Amino acid sequence: MLLTALRRIYSFLIDALETILLVGAVFLVIYVFLFRPFEVKGDSMYPNFHDGEYVLTNLIGYGTTSFLKLSGPKKGDVIVFKSPTEADKDFIKRVIALPGETVSLNNGNIYVNGRFVSEDEFLSPDVTTNPQSFLREEQSVTVPQDQYFVMGDNRPYSSDSREWGFVGKKNIIGTSFLIYWPLSKFGRVSNPY
Repeated sequence: MLLTALRRIYSFLIDALETILLVGAVFLVIYVFLFRPFEVKGDSMYPNFHDGEYVLTNLIGYGTTSFLKLSGPKKGDVIVFKSPTEADKDFIKRVIALPGETVSLNNGNIYVNGRFVSEDEFLSPDVTTNPQSFLREEQSVTVPQDQYFVMGDNRPYSSDSREWGFVGKKNIIGTSFLIYWPLSKFGRVSNPY
């Protein structure tokens, strides 16, 4: 009777351990190859993303998990990438221009291939773009192959491609697709383009 009880306890513990290991392995595969959480730090993406919010980032297709060889980010996508200025930080910004496109800044407005970029769907009308050191007023730059021009939604207070240049495809971690914390902001990350 005691031996039977010990066998049941042993069997239960083995089953529980197997379940924990399986769940851990699935979580590890998801975290390493599919999706990763990212904390928004700072106000460079305000008003759409606030300091301390968490987004889920899709790693599939480019960046760290490019085994599917998808085309890469699209204009308007919100991406997470390795900081070009600080190796231990990741940034979150919106893709404004794709490889081969020409970006210019005139009177505080962004133009891509000579067309005004209307950002009314995700920025308030009083937000203007300030010139920085890489892209200055009345200057244009063409985005090289496998590079992207990105900007924070909080244009006057964002360190972005205007300051330090393009983001290489190899530095992109993934595309943010879901705000999951705080729960009051739970929802998809929209792309207005």
